[in-house]
Amino acid sequence: MEVILLEDVKSLGKKGQIVKINDGYARNYVLPKKLGIEANGKNLNDLKLQKANEEKIAREQLEAAKALAAQIGEQTVTLSIKTGEGGRTFGSVSSKEIAEEAKKQLNLELDKKKIVLDEAIKTPGTHIVTVKLHKDVHAKLKVVVKEA
Repeated sequence: MEVILLEDVKSLGKKGQIVKINDGYARNYVLPKKLGIEANGKNLNDLKLQKANEEKIAREQLEAAKALAAQIGEQTVTLSIKTGEGGRTFGSVSSKEIAEEAKKQLNLELDKKKIVLDEAIKTPGTHIVTVKLHKDVHAKLKVVVKEA
């Protein structure tokens, strides 16, 4: 019997795959637990339409991420950090602070988890920070750190 999986099943495959399994396994385990549905004409057509819709949404998200990356690349965020004698800093600038300042200064909603700091920003000056917007799209944000 051919079955369209509705969820990932460890021994069978991933969600959306069409797999051929024994009739008894399908009737007694896969179908009752709603892990899959029988691969008939209507269900196959529904699966095809669902995949086309998911691809369309993924393309739209990619285009939106590229547009946002272009917008972010032109922007600069300015932060201040406390410094002591000899220019030594107290603490460092975190991704949370960068996200908050981007919201205040640029009106950009950036998730602090998507801001990648290669190393902690502990010195005044200009730093380039990577922002992950999509699995294929990364933007470079210029962060200027000044002494408070």
